[in-house]
Amino acid sequence: MKNIAIFASGAGSNAQKIIDHFRHSTIARVSMILCNKPEAGVLKIAEKEGIPSILIEKELFFRTDHYIKVLQQADTDLIVLAGFLWKVPANLVQAFPDRIINIHPALLPKYGGKGMYGQFVHEAVILAKEAESGITIHFVNEKYDDGATILQERCTITPEDTPETLAAKIHLLEHQWYPVIVERLLTS
Repeated sequence: MKNIAIFASGAGSNAQKIIDHFRHSTIARVSMILCNKPEAGVLKIAEKEGIPSILIEKELFFRTDHYIKVLQQADTDLIVLAGFLWKVPANLVQAFPDRIINIHPALLPKYGGKGMYGQFVHEAVILAKEAESGITIHFVNEKYDDGATILQERCTITPEDTPETLAAKIHLLEHQWYPVIVERLLTS
């Protein structure tokens, strides 16, 4: 059984979809959730699902190997960022090469980088009058939204779309594809 660690900062809808996907799996399980915000909804999901959760301390995360050791002791096979808003430090990327993935709510390399998350991405895409947007699932490296692309899926943007309606389209793609790609990476 492979172990998935999910890093999240928000409500946790993608984390919930991954938990649901692997609920009865013989391949993998979500073994822990790490979060940097004590009020985040993902911590309630962890409690409801009986999954151990860890509240990340900023100094330990950025200045030590503490969480690397925690993840290694838990035999973590894959780290999945699901709305995690901190840049992953280089020592963590190096400890888990090609074993940390992220999902971005746009077609990278457009609309990526520091500060480009959630509603900010959708607002920028609408403002630029793009004809389409989508999701990018990618490996994590030492830069924001820069790792090798694993999958991109697209959706059409209509003239009537708002950042909120675009966000809803993007969430559908995220929920459909992220668990599938997690499983694919663990079985390939």
